[in-house]
Amino acid sequence: MSEILNKLSGQGVAIWLDDISRERLRTGNLEQLIRDKNVVGVTSNPTIFANALSKGDAYNAQLHDLAVRGVEVGEAVRAITTYDIRWAADVLRPVYDATGGVDGRVSLEVDPRLARESEKTIAEARALWWLVDRPNLMIKIPATVEGLPAITQALSEGISINVTLIFSLERYRAVMDAWLAGLEAAQAKGLSLASIESVASFFVSRVDTEIDKRLDKLGKPELKGKAGIANARLAYAAFEEVMNSERWQRLRAAGARPQRPLWASTGVKNPEYSDTMYVDQLVAPGTVNTMPEKTLDATADHANITGDTVRPFYEQAWNTMAALKDAGVDYDDVVKVLEDEGVEKFEASWNELLESVTKNLVP
Repeated sequence: MSEILNKLSGQGVAIWLDDISRERLRTGNLEQLIRDKNVVGVTSNPTIFANALSKGDAYNAQLHDLAVRGVEVGEAVRAITTYDIRWAADVLRPVYDATGGVDGRVSLEVDPRLARESEKTIAEARALWWLVDRPNLMIKIPATVEGLPAITQALSEGISINVTLIFSLERYRAVMDAWLAGLEAAQAKGLSLASIESVASFFVSRVDTEIDKRLDKLGKPELKGKAGIANARLAYAAFEEVMNSERWQRLRAAGARPQRPLWASTGVKNPEYSDTMYVDQLVAPGTVNTMPEKTLDATADHANITGDTVRPFYEQAWNTMAALKDAGVDYDDVVKVLEDEGVEKFEASWNELLESVTKNLVP
């Protein structure tokens, strides 16, 4: 095992892999990463599945059988993706058991085309929860305005949720409110709160990518590469505020567990930046960092884990955000653009996935 990854885990950071594929599962690679790289969870998204289907022959036999049965493409995609998720959940079940259900989690996203439709998102979340039928599953629901009531409803029914595509601090606070409301409704129904797990996926690198473009146009290159980390640190400050609230303390006393902040989009896009900056600069207890394998390998090799790199830097983070505003960066517009683009990108990947499956549904 990597000493660096052991240090990171020791700081209270859960290491999740931001990838899944049938090939990774059938070769035993996921088991190896759990054993050797401290991986205790897996996240997936439409782009990851589209990439997985575009490589190798791991899905050919299932695609053939689906074609012979005359299965419609949408249901074929559900069959393929839920098969992988069930398999990954079974591989991670020992981690789930060892951590009392906190980790060992596998996330599966609802159809991103439903991101602006609350009722359809709820129905899809229920269907996927039933199809996978594993206690260590998390259903991913986007943090759009329409996604918020779906998050509350799903949690109220005992469905564990990974809230995805969070970019703004205001929306993150709304996500936490939706989570608390879901737990309160579940408690009112008499459900066990201890079995309902949730994470809030706060995106990091995409914030820098968008703001850096604007800083170049504004002639302020000295502020580049700082926004993503500052934004995430202030998200953790908002998380701490909720953890100190009476509302949360009541739920905690009833057996509920925190909705952990999850740092997503941690692969560094700009080659001028350190390839581990979204890991070693976002170390805080009770967080999750979901990494592409390239970032995981870089972290294991040379990340500089020095302790908590979030809470001591709140003032610096506020100063960074103030400087960006003074430079002319419109934060509200940035996060709106990022949410819209995030939904669009996942929709495009989903359509690519549908096209790939359609093309391969040949008896």
